[in-house]
Amino acid sequence: MVAVQKDYWYFLVLMMPLCFLKGSVQMKAPESTVILREGMILDCLCPWTGQLTMVSWTKKSLSQPVAVYHPQYGTNFESSYDGRVEFLKTTTMDGSISIRNVTEGDIGQYHCSLQTYPQGSWTKDTFVKKTAITTTISIQPDTKLVVAENDNLTINCDLVHNGEVYQVSIEKLNTEEGSSNIIATCQMLEDGVELNEFNSRGRVNCSDAMEVSLHLTNIIKEDGGLYRCNFSTDAGVQSTTVLLTTLSAQDLRGLHHMLYVYIGGGLVGVALLMILLVTWVNRMKRKREDYRIKLHPAKRQKWKYQPHE
Repeated sequence: MVAVQKDYWYFLVLMMPLCFLKGSVQMKAPESTVILREGMILDCLCPWTGQLTMVSWTKKSLSQPVAVYHPQYGTNFESSYDGRVEFLKTTTMDGSISIRNVTEGDIGQYHCSLQTYPQGSWTKDTFVKKTAITTTISIQPDTKLVVAENDNLTINCDLVHNGEVYQVSIEKLNTEEGSSNIIATCQMLEDGVELNEFNSRGRVNCSDAMEVSLHLTNIIKEDGGLYRCNFSTDAGVQSTTVLLTTLSAQDLRGLHHMLYVYIGGGLVGVALLMILLVTWVNRMKRKREDYRIKLHPAKRQKWKYQPHE
């Protein structure tokens, strides 16, 4: 009976995606890396609303699914993960899992496939590693913004793109973990534009023309960093980046002091002031986080639009 039940689950995992091939959309989220730790969470949160029909987690080194969830038939787990994996289900479209009693055998590449109706499937790959083995790459921001703490600021996703836009996402890159956190997605549907927000910091606006902006109020130090806007179009994926630098009250007092000392110095004073300003900006860059983003090579891939034939 157990063998028959498992065969049924495997049949569901194999056949369910085929039910959505016609008239549906397949979206693949950016890959992420998780460090092996007790209670680690493998995220798989679908950005749109709809009806969840099934979630399946597979591992590249295993021939059988790690975990399967079906709203009607329940859950099923591979024997080595049974009793250690839990579906979080924080929202109706959440396929994330947590793993406890971890061992080095849990290291590897995991693939989450979340089937929904009527939008189609949402997939994501997660790499579980023992240590953070990363490759350093340099991301040069397209736009640089400077704002004082406690002020307000709007980050606009401005990009001259080719093709029709299906989805726009805005994310903040995590320089310490070599990952990114999706702030919001704006998706074009048949009946209009749908906005999904995943972060309480700031307010996201999404227009019918797929113009996206992030409005931050009462800026705090943690708001500083590198933001990326991804445009999924029928011509491919295009991105633009914004580097936001925050200034504290102490930073502002230092700048005001330099202005006070050198404002009366004429041309010589202006020249000295410019030199000091450049020096001060460079010092601030060194003082803040190093924005040479540490990403796994797989992280260089962004949103991919995968239309069905």
